[in-house]
Amino acid sequence: MPAGCRPRLELKSREETIPPGAVKMLPALDSFPPVLAGAEWDEPVPMPGPVNTAGGEDSPFITGDGSEFYFFFTPDVSVPAERQLLDGATGIWHCRREAGQWTEPERVVLNNDLSLDGAQFVSGDTMWFASARKGNYGEIDWYVAVRRSGKWGNWRNAGRQVNVELKPGELHLSPDHRTMFFGKPGQYGGLDIYRSERTPSGWSEPVNLGPRVNSNKDDGQPFLSSDGNELWFTGWSDTLMGPCVFRSRKDSAGAWQRAELIVGRFAGEPTLDDAGNLYFTHHFYSGGDSSRMIEADIYYCRRRAGAR
Repeated sequence: MPAGCRPRLELKSREETIPPGAVKMLPALDSFPPVLAGAEWDEPVPMPGPVNTAGGEDSPFITGDGSEFYFFFTPDVSVPAERQLLDGATGIWHCRREAGQWTEPERVVLNNDLSLDGAQFVSGDTMWFASARKGNYGEIDWYVAVRRSGKWGNWRNAGRQVNVELKPGELHLSPDHRTMFFGKPGQYGGLDIYRSERTPSGWSEPVNLGPRVNSNKDDGQPFLSSDGNELWFTGWSDTLMGPCVFRSRKDSAGAWQRAELIVGRFAGEPTLDDAGNLYFTHHFYSGGDSSRMIEADIYYCRRRAGAR
């Protein structure tokens, strides 16, 4: 091997990296099951198909037409990030809906060297993702990748303005890619949701979405519906344990209305298809100990017929 060259990390399947004896949690074993507060959906259940394992699946994203599903996987949620970087499986995974069923997930490779990638947002053949890798401006930078002939590649750093000046947390872009929604330290709580507009010179100064959306707690991980009229995000309830899923809707004047709780108790990172079916991350904790996480799965709430 030429001097200075390093072999690429060997990629592994999810199954071969999950620790022996790992417990696959089921709803019947859940000490803190999610609680549905919205009347427009059926009760939350684990996502059907091969996505969920005894490892950790989170940060879900579904395309509007419901045909593609992306998520972050790590085999052991108790392992620190510096070890996840080396396990050969932690990163972004992808599956498709074919004949009404989800295909076996496959790894989305977005690096030529070691990296820890996640928090993906996909629009058509463009993907934004967060990554810890060599050459970053900071510890975690935002990158943009392009899909050609069915393969993701041509990734590039989203640039100094995004990663040094804006410093967004998990983000979502409007369908025309002209408005970015993201969480960052704010004026109402620890984290608030902001928006920034694309301009000829880059991105505008962030604007806080205000107290109807943001609370005195952490609010982040936004998801914008395809029609731009619903903003979904992760927040915190005054009465339910753990993170919760909230929704804010625009009124006839285009103003965001007061956020409403949709799913509570260890529920977060919402994503929806255009039919209004809700997907989110649910974390399992040991009974009587809400500080020790066991694993994480993707849950699903089907939109009821006629509900809106």
